[in-house]
Formats: sequence, C-alpha cells, structure tokens
Amino acid sequence: MKLKETAFTVRAERAILFRVMLSEDRNNGEAPLEELRRLAETAGATIVQMVVQKRVTIDPVYYIGKGKASELSAIAKELDADVLICDDDLTPAQVRNLEKVIEKKVIDRSELILDIFATRAKTFQAKLQVELAQLEYTRPRLKRMWTHLSRIEGGIGTRGPGEKQLEVDKRIVSRKIHDLRKKLHEVEKRQERLVASRKEFFTVSIVGYTNAGKSTLMNALTEIDTFVEDKLFATLDTKTSICKLENGKKVLMSDTVGFIQKLPHHLVSSFKATLEEARHADLLHVADMSSPLVHKQIEAVNAVLKELGCDKKAPIMVLNKIDAIKEDAIIPLLQSRYKDCILISAKTHQGIQDLKRRIEKMLERSFMDVELTCSTGNGKLIAYLHEHARILSSRFGEQRVTFRLLMEEKLMHKLRMLDDTIQIKETTDSD
Repeated sequence: MKLKETAFTVRAERAILFRVMLSEDRNNGEAPLEELRRLAETAGATIVQMVVQKRVTIDPVYYIGKGKASELSAIAKELDADVLICDDDLTPAQVRNLEKVIEKKVIDRSELILDIFATRAKTFQAKLQVELAQLEYTRPRLKRMWTHLSRIEGGIGTRGPGEKQLEVDKRIVSRKIHDLRKKLHEVEKRQERLVASRKEFFTVSIVGYTNAGKSTLMNALTEIDTFVEDKLFATLDTKTSICKLENGKKVLMSDTVGFIQKLPHHLVSSFKATLEEARHADLLHVADMSSPLVHKQIEAVNAVLKELGCDKKAPIMVLNKIDAIKEDAIIPLLQSRYKDCILISAKTHQGIQDLKRRIEKMLERSFMDVELTCSTGNGKLIAYLHEHARILSSRFGEQRVTFRLLMEEKLMHKLRMLDDTIQIKETTDSD
C-alpha cells in the first residue's frame, strides 16, 4: 500500500478553509486560520478562500450551522473548490451533514494532519505508525468512507452470504488494526532495546512545536546534514547523532517529530515508538520565539510530553529564531516568563556555545562526586574515565593513581568490571 494514494490526500486540490470562532478564541494573537493554512499548503492544497463564523457554541448537527453551510456551498461552487477543510475535529455525523449540503468533500484538521504524515513517512516504522493512525481515525467514520477501503485492502472479496458491506469493512479495518499493532509492538521492543543499549551515553532529545527549528538546531549542534525544510512536519523519524561539548565529552543528540496544537490522539499513541528516545533522555524544548503564538505552542508541546510521561523532566527551554525578532521589547518579556531560557539562532549559530555549556551543566545534575584510586597500569579504565567522566584532579604515585571526578551514577558499575581492585569513595565539599 502506498500511503500517498490513500483517500486522505488533498494534494493539488483547491481548498476552502473554515472554522467556528468561539468567544474564548478571539484574542490569541494570530489570524484564526493561519496555522490551518500552513498545514493545507504543506499537504499541497491551493487555498482559494478562508471562512470564519463567530458563534457562542458549536452547532452539533452542522458544526457551523445550516445557513453558513449553504453559504459555503455557494462559495465552493463559485470558486470551483474541491475540498473544504475544517480547523477543528468533526464528528462523522457533522461530516455527512455538511457534505450533503455543500456537495463537496469535507475533511477536518485531524484528517489533514494524517494526510501530511502519510506523505512524509519514509521509513517502515513511520509508515506503520501513520497507517495505524489513519485506520483508527477511519473506523468510526466508515458509514461515509467505506469505498476508501478498496485502496487499503486492494478489493473486497471475502464477505459471507448476507453480510452488509459496512460490516465487512469493519472486519477488514479491525483485522488490519490488530495486525499493525502487533507489528508496531515488535518495533517498540526493538526501539526499547536500542535505547537501552545507549545507556552508557548521555542522551539529549530535541522536542518542540513543528517548524520551531529543531532540525536546524540538530545540524548546528552535531555538524551533520539533517533534512531541513520550511514546512510543517518536515521530520517524522527520530535521527540520532553525536554532539561534541566544550569539555570534550560527547552526547547522543536526537531530533524528533514536531508537535502541534490539537495533535490527533491516534498519532500520539502510534508514534510512541518513535518518541521512545524522548522518554529516556534529557530534553531540549525548542520554541520559535518569533511566533505570536509562542506561548500556546509551548503549552501544546508540554501537553504532549505529559501524555508521553515526560512531564516530570526539567528540560532546557531554548528560544530559537532570535534573528527573526522584529521588536526587541519581546525578549525581556520572554526571559521573565521562561526562567533560565537560552536565546539562540540555530540558523546563524548565535548562542550555540552557550547552549552547549548549559547541556554540560544539565548532564552533571546526575553526577556523583567521587574519589577513585586505581592502578596506573590500567590504561583501559583510565581511558574510560576520560571518555565518560569529568576529571577534576589527579594524583599519580608509583603504583596507584587517585582521581577526583564527577560521573553519572548509572555508569559506576562499569568501573568494577574494568578493575575489581579500584577504591571508590564519595566526596564532600570539604574533602
């Protein structure tokens, strides 16, 4: 199955964007359909009109009300639109009712995001995750979408006597969901083993809102060539590379999929294997400080991190794109709201060295301060200490050497494997 050819695709279609604006949504600092416009353009659609209706509550039958739906129908015919895209999630009944009135395809925000993920998925794991999320989204909407399944299944020819098409489709989708979950479970186990195999390395994951500049920052920190594009969800698969710090130590740096407001729950659950790295690593939370919605974007990322069980971590807050700030007055406001944040431009490398020094300090939070004595002839152990510890001082004798060092507690067990005659004593500030 080629995900780009699923029924979700809106590529090269003429689109009308619409949403209901409730009273609590009217002062958020950005044009009401700006993010949806960027999502639709990322999916390949041509935007021909944007419609906003102010209401007190959402209409349970038509979302926007029948009168506005009729107005949208007239606009769609006049502008020769192919698809109408809603900025909120619609119930299956709302979609059916709108399509009856408008006589055009209607999709919602989740369906659009799923389409983007489908076109961006490159690896086997990402394709599995997207297909599972699509099917879980599709299952409650089969009443209007059953013809889509011919593309998913490759034709339906297994139904028994007297069975209805819808019932057959439900069986097909349920079976495929079960098979995909089984495959993803195997992928998750492999991912967990991979993450566990890196336990001797410091690991840092870059998380943040989509298009906040995570991949550009990854390039700046690791000096590799990660794919960068000024579009939403340019990165779907976790990429890991080595970052060399100022003190000569190395950390594993991982770039992750971007988050977004109202991210479909199916995607969060499907992409848990991809985000496994973030659950076991220290975090850099990257935000676009030039965005008028930076506060909402940070909140959206924190909500997803909480869902992943990462809310107990204390990430380094990295405010990116300082080079794009037009009003300098915004900088002290952001600094007062996000204490100890680092201001950088991943594009121009401004602040990158300061960020590396902050990463060093973050890694040392879990360090033990110890005094270690070992044989001067154990070159393997001494090399390991230089690689994995911060050596504060050393005293060499004829047979033995004593180091005062900072080292992660989880790595201490490795030392006795390299030399069972070593002596380790925890030190205090007075030592």
